[in-house]
Amino acid sequence: MTQDWLIRTETICMQCGGHCCDEAPPPISEHCYQQLVAEGVPEDSFEQKGYRFLKTRGDGTCVFWNGGKCSIYSIKPETCRAGPFTFDLKGDVIEIFLKFETIYPIVGLLKEVPAAYEQQFTLAKKSISHLVANLTDEELSAICRTEEPETEKVAEIPREYRTHDHRH
Repeated sequence: MTQDWLIRTETICMQCGGHCCDEAPPPISEHCYQQLVAEGVPEDSFEQKGYRFLKTRGDGTCVFWNGGKCSIYSIKPETCRAGPFTFDLKGDVIEIFLKFETIYPIVGLLKEVPAAYEQQFTLAKKSISHLVANLTDEELSAICRTEEPETEKVAEIPREYRTHDHRH
């Protein structure tokens, strides 16, 4: 990515105002939670309603959206790293969806630059696979009940299970 592309990306994010995960709070696996807390993220920054996620403000923005930027960018959760890709789970298949540009303005820029799209898609697959492998079936069920209508399915990948999981 060029410096110009990175500047355009940052500008889009700042203009959006941190609403990329409105109504679909990003899930936090136990593994990610432990890492975030170890890095100094306060334990009261999380909520639990079927699954653990970062709290949001009254306007829907993440509590870590400050001054037009993510204040935990270097340690952000798996689904934040995967953005603008999201997922659903159908048995042993993870369905990967791309959010529409109307709710995630960076999508237009990614589609303009195929190499950037492919790089983000590769990161998303890895991040989502890791997240799914580190959530319980109950958490995954709660997450998959969240409707995300402004998306299009772009891929299906096999679900990987934790190595200590005996469901194979």
